[in-house]
Amino acid sequence: MTSLSNSLSADAGRASLASAAGGEVSDFFALLKPRVMVLVIFTALVGMVVSDATVNPVIAAISLLMIAVGAGASGCLNMWWDADIDALMTRTAKRPIPDGRIRPDEALAFGIVLSVGSVLILGLASNWLAAGLLAFTIVFYAVIYSMWLKRATAQNIVIGGAAGALPPVVGQAAVTGHVGIESLVLFAIIFIWTPPHFWALALVKSGEYARAGIPMMPNVAGPDSTRRQIVWYSLLLAPLALVPVWLGFGGWLYAVVGVLGGLGMLAGAVQVYRLREGEPERKAAMGLFAFSILYLFLLFSALLAEQGLGLFRAVAA
Repeated sequence: MTSLSNSLSADAGRASLASAAGGEVSDFFALLKPRVMVLVIFTALVGMVVSDATVNPVIAAISLLMIAVGAGASGCLNMWWDADIDALMTRTAKRPIPDGRIRPDEALAFGIVLSVGSVLILGLASNWLAAGLLAFTIVFYAVIYSMWLKRATAQNIVIGGAAGALPPVVGQAAVTGHVGIESLVLFAIIFIWTPPHFWALALVKSGEYARAGIPMMPNVAGPDSTRRQIVWYSLLLAPLALVPVWLGFGGWLYAVVGVLGGLGMLAGAVQVYRLREGEPERKAAMGLFAFSILYLFLLFSALLAEQGLGLFRAVAA
């Protein structure tokens, strides 16, 4: 009965969407997932500044803008494809497509135009390696993750996290014409950070994911297994985040933030593992979710301050 009800709800939602009128500029901007775009801009910028490359600031600015537009385009295509399940979840029901403010065909056209435009302009303004990496990122998120992994496997966030981890690599390629160890390490940090970050939220929202038919880890492997995996990923993340210090492009400021932040992630993961019932369970999971955002922001901000503002002081001479 539940699956039939969900199917009928989705059909009704699609019927409503089909007759929806064009939206406002703000609705189209919302399709780009602006909060995700901010993170993409930030991490791509860090990928640029750790590259130790001399580049025309105008070209760098255009490149950064196109990386942001490409990320927004993939978010738009994700919303177009996921409109049926977005309508079933309170967290996403007010997005422009399920809310009826933008038609699916408008969102699809908007996403395709932005995707093609961002890749072409990045290739012409910077280089075609960066453009190819941006195109791969868009396809990976919009097609491989959204259309396949998200509804097919509980490892959707683990594998799909590669798309969100690629902006530093694209940023470095845009200013150097190649991919170096620095951006690959930043890719690895974001990639390993993504599961504990998102699974903390999934523990709280597992009922909504079940209603929408999305095989998130708590719904497939169970909340206890998810909690254990959050701890294991956090244990892996803490030392991984210190690799920039070992490689010499992270200094004392980064080292302090990395150590304290890594301990904070571990403490939050342990709390999530320990507290398994009622309001304490919800607070622990949402606390880890919020702290993980702060942790990544501070980690990359330290690199930006050291490499971009001249605050770098090597840990070892």
